[in-house]
Amino acid sequence: MILIYDGTFEGFLSVVFDCYAHKLDPMDIFAEDKFQSALFCEVVHVATNVEHSRRVWAGWQKKLSRELNQLPFLAYLSGESGIEMFLLHFARLSFASPVPVEGNYADEKILAVRKASRRVTQEAMRMIEFVRFQLTKDGIYFSGIRPSYDVLPMILKHFKSRFADQQWLIYDMKRDYGFYYNQRTVDEVKLMDKMFNVSDSKVRTDMLEEGEVDYQRLWSNYCRNITIMERVNLKCQKNHMPRRYWKFLPEKNVQ
Repeated sequence: MILIYDGTFEGFLSVVFDCYAHKLDPMDIFAEDKFQSALFCEVVHVATNVEHSRRVWAGWQKKLSRELNQLPFLAYLSGESGIEMFLLHFARLSFASPVPVEGNYADEKILAVRKASRRVTQEAMRMIEFVRFQLTKDGIYFSGIRPSYDVLPMILKHFKSRFADQQWLIYDMKRDYGFYYNQRTVDEVKLMDKMFNVSDSKVRTDMLEEGEVDYQRLWSNYCRNITIMERVNLKCQKNHMPRRYWKFLPEKNVQ
């Protein structure tokens, strides 16, 4: 049996609920957009049920230690192949055990969940460090990102607190969705008309606020002038700032 869900975390939690409620033992679990036809397998579509997902999550939280209560969600955001089955295994062990099981590194599947969670957390921290905003004519600070994992939901709290008095839009170009902050609420958006280059997030010049290009050039010149060329260490730079982020940084692109 293969279980199919809508690709959301709530949808996955609904799958966990149905596995218990209907005593299902799936061979695999796929999001709709990742599933390809399979021969000789029963395919079951599980509808997302918000109440069921809340019950599973509330129960799972009670089985996790306080410092690691977001572990399943972080691992899920990795989107790695097979992560749903690893998490289902993790959930079953958690609910069956009187004590938290996330520290059982002898279990390969739990170890895989921990590693996936760590990779997602590291990517989220890099996004916080390397996000650069561009001011548009309508007064919105825009930033395009392309993280390896779906970490955008993890960094919203930081930017809402850090830039509470500004309107901003952070857009995940790889997954084609973003979040817009209007100084009151944060809302998920999807842009149909892209005002930016999807490869490097550069906003069209005619959409930028007057003086934005000059500010970027000023910042680039400042970084260039304080650099001691004889002491440039590209290997060290790549360790602290992986090269895949460079094209999104004004100090690396504006001449």
